[in-house]
Amino acid sequence: MAKKEAKTNAMRILERMKIPFTHQEYDCDEFTDGSDVAAKLGLDHDRVFKTLVTVGNDKRYYVFVIPVDEELDLKKCARSVGAKSVQMIHMKELFPLTGYVRGGCTAIGMKKQFPTRIHNSAAELDGIYVSAGRIGCQIYLSPDDFCRAADAEYAELIRD
Repeated sequence: MAKKEAKTNAMRILERMKIPFTHQEYDCDEFTDGSDVAAKLGLDHDRVFKTLVTVGNDKRYYVFVIPVDEELDLKKCARSVGAKSVQMIHMKELFPLTGYVRGGCTAIGMKKQFPTRIHNSAAELDGIYVSAGRIGCQIYLSPDDFCRAADAEYAELIRD
């Protein structure tokens, strides 16, 4: 009997929304940064996006999705969500807040929906890779479908 494929919450949400996607798995038991994941899978680094969670001066949480080799510009991020400032959350807060672990975090299917922005470079691509919601698994889908599933908007988010 064939081994049953383990779907993630993000995959189930995409299926329920009838959003087409594919997924790729890779061997990994612990956190690996997005650049290493892209290299391991032989993917174009500009198409692989990482999910970062911040907290604003207003005590609200915000999610930012950017290419794996880029860095957040916290001022641009704050402006994009109408906050005075944002800062990265502590790693120990990630799982209780989102339901996802470092290296397996995705904006699709978090415990609670937070305002989400994806870097505007994604809009120029026909497809992007994001975490499927667990370490060792990436999903590929259109940026507009990602925005629909994560209730995300495009914004300028990275350092020049």
